[in-house]
Amino acid sequence: MVTNLSDTNSILCNWIAQIRDVTIQQDRMRFRRNMERIGEIAAYELSKYLPYADRNVQTPLGEAVCSELAQTPVLATILRAGLPLHQGLVNYFDSADNAFIAGYRKHHRDGSFEIAQYYITSPDIEGRPLIIADPMLATGASLVLALESLVGSAKPSQIHIVVAIACTVGIDHITRKFPDAYIWAGTVDEELTGKGYIVPGLGDAGDLSFGNKMQS
Repeated sequence: MVTNLSDTNSILCNWIAQIRDVTIQQDRMRFRRNMERIGEIAAYELSKYLPYADRNVQTPLGEAVCSELAQTPVLATILRAGLPLHQGLVNYFDSADNAFIAGYRKHHRDGSFEIAQYYITSPDIEGRPLIIADPMLATGASLVLALESLVGSAKPSQIHIVVAIACTVGIDHITRKFPDAYIWAGTVDEELTGKGYIVPGLGDAGDLSFGNKMQS
Protein backbone atom coordinates (compact mmCIF):
# COMPACT_ATOMS: atom_id res chain seq x y z
CA MET A 1 0.00 0.00 0.00
CA VAL A 2 1.32 3.45 -0.94
CA THR A 3 -0.10 6.52 0.81
CA ASN A 4 0.70 10.01 -0.44
CA LEU A 5 -0.06 12.15 2.60
CA SER A 6 -0.32 15.26 0.40
CA ASP A 7 -3.23 13.86 -1.58
CA THR A 8 -5.49 15.45 1.03
CA ASN A 9 -4.77 19.06 1.93
CA SER A 10 -3.63 19.48 5.52
CA ILE A 11 -1.04 21.42 7.52
CA LEU A 12 1.46 18.82 6.31
CA CYS A 13 1.41 20.56 2.91
CA ASN A 14 2.85 23.70 4.58
CA TRP A 15 5.77 21.71 5.95
CA ILE A 16 6.43 20.03 2.60
CA ALA A 17 6.49 23.46 0.92
CA GLN A 18 8.92 24.76 3.55
CA ILE A 19 11.42 21.89 3.33
CA ARG A 20 11.51 22.42 -0.47
CA ASP A 21 11.88 26.23 -0.35
CA VAL A 22 15.51 27.28 -0.96
CA THR A 23 15.14 30.39 1.19
CA ILE A 24 13.54 28.64 4.17
CA GLN A 25 16.06 25.78 3.86
CA GLN A 26 18.76 28.13 5.15
CA ASP A 27 17.27 27.73 8.63
CA ARG A 28 18.54 24.28 9.62
CA MET A 29 16.56 24.12 12.85
CA ARG A 30 13.32 24.83 10.99
CA PHE A 31 14.20 22.23 8.35
CA ARG A 32 14.84 19.58 11.01
CA ARG A 33 11.67 20.47 12.90
CA ASN A 34 9.56 20.25 9.75
CA MET A 35 11.03 16.81 9.01
CA GLU A 36 10.19 15.82 12.57
CA ARG A 37 6.60 17.03 12.12
CA ILE A 38 6.23 15.00 8.93
CA GLY A 39 7.41 11.96 10.90
CA GLU A 40 4.80 12.67 13.56
CA ILE A 41 1.97 12.86 11.01
CA ALA A 42 3.14 9.61 9.39
CA ALA A 43 3.36 7.95 12.82
CA TYR A 44 -0.24 8.86 13.60
CA GLU A 45 -1.54 7.68 10.22
CA LEU A 46 0.31 4.38 10.16
CA SER A 47 -0.64 3.67 13.78
CA LYS A 48 -4.16 2.95 12.50
CA TYR A 49 -2.78 -0.15 10.74
CA LEU A 50 -0.92 -1.64 13.70
CA PRO A 51 -2.38 -4.46 15.84
CA TYR A 52 -4.17 -3.53 19.06
CA ALA A 53 -5.45 -5.42 22.09
CA ASP A 54 -7.94 -4.50 24.80
CA ARG A 55 -6.78 -4.04 28.39
CA ASN A 56 -8.72 -3.32 31.56
CA VAL A 57 -7.46 -0.08 33.12
CA GLN A 58 -8.27 0.87 36.69
CA THR A 59 -9.35 4.51 37.03
CA PRO A 60 -10.08 6.38 40.30
CA LEU A 61 -13.82 5.73 39.73
CA GLY A 62 -13.92 2.31 38.15
CA GLU A 63 -12.53 0.21 35.35
CA ALA A 64 -12.24 1.10 31.65
CA VAL A 65 -11.58 -1.15 28.69
CA CYS A 66 -8.86 0.51 26.59
CA SER A 67 -7.12 -0.39 23.36
CA GLU A 68 -3.33 -0.49 23.38
CA LEU A 69 -0.70 -1.50 20.88
CA ALA A 70 -0.41 -5.26 20.93
CA GLN A 71 3.26 -5.20 19.94
CA THR A 72 6.02 -2.68 20.53
CA PRO A 73 7.30 -1.57 17.11
CA VAL A 74 10.92 -1.27 16.09
CA LEU A 75 11.87 2.10 14.60
CA ALA A 76 14.78 2.14 12.16
CA THR A 77 16.55 4.84 10.20
CA ILE A 78 19.54 5.38 7.95
CA LEU A 79 22.18 7.73 9.35
CA ARG A 80 22.53 10.68 9.20
CA ALA A 81 19.79 12.17 7.06
CA GLY A 82 17.02 10.07 8.59
CA LEU A 83 17.47 11.29 12.17
CA PRO A 84 14.96 14.20 12.20
CA LEU A 85 12.24 12.11 10.53
CA HIS A 86 13.04 9.26 12.91
CA GLN A 87 12.68 11.63 15.87
CA GLY A 88 9.13 12.38 14.77
CA LEU A 89 8.33 8.68 14.93
CA VAL A 90 9.98 8.36 18.35
CA ASN A 91 7.86 11.25 19.65
CA TYR A 92 4.75 9.15 19.06
CA PHE A 93 6.06 5.60 19.56
CA ASP A 94 7.95 6.59 22.68
CA SER A 95 8.35 3.04 24.01
CA ALA A 96 9.67 1.63 20.75
CA ASP A 97 13.03 -0.09 20.32
CA ASN A 98 15.32 1.43 17.70
CA ALA A 99 17.63 0.28 14.91
CA PHE A 100 20.27 2.32 13.08
CA ILE A 101 21.98 1.75 9.75
CA ALA A 102 25.05 3.66 8.55
CA GLY A 103 25.02 3.89 4.77
CA TYR A 104 25.69 6.38 2.01
CA ARG A 105 26.02 6.81 -1.73
CA LYS A 106 29.59 6.18 -2.85
CA HIS A 107 29.96 8.11 -6.10
CA HIS A 108 32.39 7.21 -8.88
CA ARG A 109 34.08 9.49 -11.39
CA ASP A 110 31.95 8.16 -14.25
CA GLY A 111 28.82 9.48 -12.52
CA SER A 112 27.65 6.09 -11.24
CA PHE A 113 27.30 5.24 -7.57
CA GLU A 114 26.89 2.32 -5.22
CA ILE A 115 25.34 2.07 -1.78
CA ALA A 116 27.96 1.54 0.89
CA GLN A 117 26.72 0.17 4.21
CA TYR A 118 29.16 -0.20 7.07
CA TYR A 119 27.22 -0.51 10.29
CA ILE A 120 23.90 -1.80 11.55
CA THR A 121 22.56 -2.23 15.06
CA SER A 122 19.08 -3.59 15.70
CA PRO A 123 16.96 -5.22 18.40
CA ASP A 124 15.10 -8.44 17.66
CA ILE A 125 12.37 -7.66 15.11
CA GLU A 126 10.88 -11.14 14.85
CA GLY A 127 7.08 -10.89 14.81
CA ARG A 128 7.08 -7.14 15.47
CA PRO A 129 6.10 -4.16 13.30
CA LEU A 130 9.16 -2.59 11.65
CA ILE A 131 8.98 1.12 10.77
CA ILE A 132 11.92 2.55 8.82
CA ALA A 133 12.41 6.26 8.09
CA ASP A 134 14.47 7.82 5.31
CA PRO A 135 13.74 11.37 4.09
CA MET A 136 14.14 10.63 0.37
CA LEU A 137 13.01 7.57 -1.58
CA ALA A 138 14.83 8.08 -4.90
CA THR A 139 16.07 4.88 -6.55
CA GLY A 140 15.13 2.83 -3.49
CA ALA A 141 18.52 1.11 -3.47
CA SER A 142 19.59 2.23 0.01
CA LEU A 143 16.23 1.35 1.56
CA VAL A 144 16.19 -2.08 -0.06
CA LEU A 145 19.72 -2.79 1.21
CA ALA A 146 18.79 -1.61 4.71
CA LEU A 147 15.62 -3.69 4.79
CA GLU A 148 17.39 -6.78 3.47
CA SER A 149 19.95 -6.41 6.26
CA LEU A 150 17.26 -5.98 8.92
CA VAL A 151 15.00 -8.85 7.83
CA GLY A 152 17.72 -11.23 6.71
CA SER A 153 17.39 -13.40 9.83
CA ALA A 154 14.03 -12.27 11.22
CA LYS A 155 10.51 -11.74 9.93
CA PRO A 156 8.66 -8.65 11.14
CA SER A 157 4.86 -8.76 11.38
CA GLN A 158 4.61 -5.63 9.20
CA ILE A 159 6.96 -3.28 7.35
CA HIS A 160 6.20 0.44 7.18
CA ILE A 161 8.41 2.84 5.21
CA VAL A 162 8.19 6.54 6.05
CA VAL A 163 9.68 9.12 3.66
CA ALA A 164 9.26 12.88 3.26
CA ILE A 165 9.56 12.82 -0.54
CA ALA A 166 9.32 9.74 -2.75
CA CYS A 167 9.87 9.18 -6.46
CA THR A 168 7.72 6.77 -8.44
CA VAL A 169 10.88 4.94 -9.57
CA GLY A 170 11.84 4.20 -5.98
CA ILE A 171 8.29 3.24 -5.03
CA ASP A 172 8.22 0.72 -7.88
CA HIS A 173 11.57 -0.75 -6.78
CA ILE A 174 10.45 -1.11 -3.17
CA THR A 175 7.12 -2.71 -4.08
CA ARG A 176 8.87 -5.26 -6.29
CA LYS A 177 11.26 -6.25 -3.50
CA PHE A 178 8.82 -5.92 -0.58
CA PRO A 179 5.30 -6.20 -2.00
CA ASP A 180 3.67 -6.33 1.45
CA ALA A 181 5.32 -3.17 2.75
CA TYR A 182 3.34 -0.02 3.51
CA ILE A 183 4.87 3.20 2.10
CA TRP A 184 3.96 6.52 3.73
CA ALA A 185 5.20 9.51 1.72
CA GLY A 186 4.84 13.18 2.53
CA THR A 187 4.57 13.72 -1.21
CA VAL A 188 5.51 11.96 -4.46
CA ASP A 189 7.54 13.36 -7.38
CA GLU A 190 7.72 11.77 -10.82
CA GLU A 191 11.20 12.65 -12.12
CA LEU A 192 14.56 11.08 -11.26
CA THR A 193 17.82 12.32 -12.80
CA GLY A 194 20.49 10.05 -14.26
CA LYS A 195 22.47 10.54 -11.04
CA GLY A 196 19.55 9.36 -8.93
CA TYR A 197 18.27 12.67 -7.59
CA ILE A 198 14.56 13.45 -7.25
CA VAL A 199 13.23 16.43 -9.23
CA PRO A 200 11.97 18.83 -7.97
CA GLY A 201 12.81 17.11 -4.66
CA LEU A 202 14.55 19.29 -2.09
CA GLY A 203 18.29 18.68 -2.38
CA ASP A 204 20.43 16.77 0.13
CA ALA A 205 18.38 16.23 3.29
CA GLY A 206 21.43 15.30 5.36
CA ASP A 207 23.31 18.46 4.41
CA LEU A 208 20.24 20.63 4.99
CA SER A 209 19.79 19.15 8.46
CA PHE A 210 23.38 18.97 9.66
CA GLY A 211 25.70 20.85 7.27
CA ASN A 212 27.70 19.99 4.18
CA LYS A 213 29.86 16.88 4.16
CA MET A 214 33.58 16.99 3.50
CA GLN A 215 34.16 15.84 -0.07
CA SER A 216 36.39 12.80 -0.47
